[in-house]
Amino acid sequence: MIGGNIMNNKRDLKKCINYICSDLFAECVAASLYTGKPSEENVNALLSSILKIQDDYVRRISHPEPGMAPKDYYKNLIETFNEHVMEIIDHISNLN
Repeated sequence: MIGGNIMNNKRDLKKCINYICSDLFAECVAASLYTGKPSEENVNALLSSILKIQDDYVRRISHPEPGMAPKDYYKNLIETFNEHVMEIIDHISNLN
Protein backbone atom coordinates (compact mmCIF):
# COMPACT_ATOMS: atom_id res chain seq x y z
CA MET A 1 0.00 0.00 0.00
CA ILE A 2 1.05 3.53 -0.62
CA GLY A 3 1.49 5.60 2.53
CA GLY A 4 -0.35 8.74 3.50
CA ASN A 5 2.27 11.06 2.03
CA ILE A 6 1.59 12.04 -1.53
CA MET A 7 4.59 11.16 -3.63
CA ASN A 8 6.92 13.95 -4.69
CA ASN A 9 6.61 13.26 -8.38
CA LYS A 10 4.80 11.09 -10.89
CA ARG A 11 7.83 8.90 -11.54
CA ASP A 12 8.07 7.89 -7.87
CA LEU A 13 4.36 7.15 -7.75
CA LYS A 14 4.61 4.97 -10.87
CA LYS A 15 7.59 3.09 -9.41
CA CYS A 16 5.70 2.50 -6.20
CA ILE A 17 2.62 1.18 -8.02
CA ASN A 18 4.75 -1.08 -10.22
CA TYR A 19 6.63 -2.40 -7.19
CA ILE A 20 3.45 -3.16 -5.25
CA CYS A 21 1.79 -4.85 -8.23
CA SER A 22 4.85 -6.98 -8.95
CA ASP A 23 4.89 -8.10 -5.30
CA LEU A 24 1.18 -8.94 -5.48
CA PHE A 25 1.77 -10.91 -8.68
CA ALA A 26 4.62 -12.88 -7.11
CA GLU A 27 2.61 -13.50 -3.94
CA CYS A 28 -0.32 -14.78 -6.00
CA VAL A 29 1.91 -17.17 -7.93
CA ALA A 30 3.52 -18.42 -4.71
CA ALA A 31 0.14 -18.88 -3.03
CA SER A 32 -1.16 -20.82 -6.03
CA LEU A 33 1.85 -23.16 -5.90
CA TYR A 34 2.02 -23.74 -2.17
CA THR A 35 -1.56 -23.65 -0.90
CA GLY A 36 -3.50 -26.72 -1.85
CA LYS A 37 -4.84 -26.92 -5.38
CA PRO A 38 -6.57 -23.62 -6.25
CA SER A 39 -8.62 -23.42 -9.41
CA GLU A 40 -6.47 -22.42 -12.37
CA GLU A 41 -9.26 -20.13 -13.56
CA ASN A 42 -9.29 -18.28 -10.23
CA VAL A 43 -5.52 -17.84 -10.24
CA ASN A 44 -5.46 -16.64 -13.84
CA ALA A 45 -8.32 -14.21 -13.18
CA LEU A 46 -6.51 -12.84 -10.13
CA LEU A 47 -3.22 -12.44 -12.02
CA SER A 48 -5.06 -10.74 -14.85
CA SER A 49 -6.78 -8.33 -12.48
CA ILE A 50 -3.43 -7.40 -10.90
CA LEU A 51 -2.02 -6.55 -14.32
CA LYS A 52 -5.13 -4.54 -15.24
CA ILE A 53 -4.95 -2.57 -11.99
CA GLN A 54 -1.27 -1.83 -12.58
CA ASP A 55 -1.88 -0.67 -16.13
CA ASP A 56 -4.92 1.40 -15.17
CA TYR A 57 -3.28 3.26 -12.29
CA VAL A 58 0.02 3.92 -14.06
CA ARG A 59 -1.93 5.29 -17.00
CA ARG A 60 -4.10 7.47 -14.75
CA ILE A 61 -0.99 9.05 -13.20
CA SER A 62 0.06 10.46 -16.56
CA HIS A 63 -3.39 11.79 -17.44
CA PRO A 64 -4.99 13.56 -14.48
CA GLU A 65 -8.65 14.43 -14.62
CA PRO A 66 -9.22 17.94 -15.99
CA GLY A 67 -10.87 20.43 -13.68
CA MET A 68 -9.82 18.60 -10.54
CA ALA A 69 -7.11 19.96 -8.26
CA PRO A 70 -3.97 17.83 -8.75
CA LYS A 71 -3.47 17.26 -5.03
CA ASP A 72 -7.06 16.01 -4.64
CA TYR A 73 -6.78 13.89 -7.78
CA TYR A 74 -3.64 12.09 -6.65
CA LYS A 75 -4.93 11.69 -3.10
CA ASN A 76 -8.08 10.02 -4.48
CA LEU A 77 -5.98 7.91 -6.86
CA ILE A 78 -3.83 6.64 -4.00
CA GLU A 79 -6.86 5.88 -1.82
CA THR A 80 -8.62 3.87 -4.53
CA PHE A 81 -5.38 2.06 -5.40
CA ASN A 82 -4.95 1.06 -1.75
CA GLU A 83 -8.54 -0.23 -1.68
CA HIS A 84 -7.88 -2.37 -4.75
CA VAL A 85 -4.66 -3.69 -3.20
CA MET A 86 -6.52 -4.74 -0.06
CA GLU A 87 -9.13 -6.55 -2.18
CA ILE A 88 -6.40 -8.40 -4.08
CA ILE A 89 -4.69 -9.37 -0.81
CA ASP A 90 -8.00 -10.77 0.46
CA HIS A 91 -8.43 -12.78 -2.73
CA ILE A 92 -4.89 -14.14 -2.51
CA SER A 93 -5.40 -15.20 1.11
CA ASN A 94 -8.63 -17.00 0.13
CA LEU A 95 -7.19 -18.99 -2.78
CA ASN A 96 -8.28 -22.60 -2.51
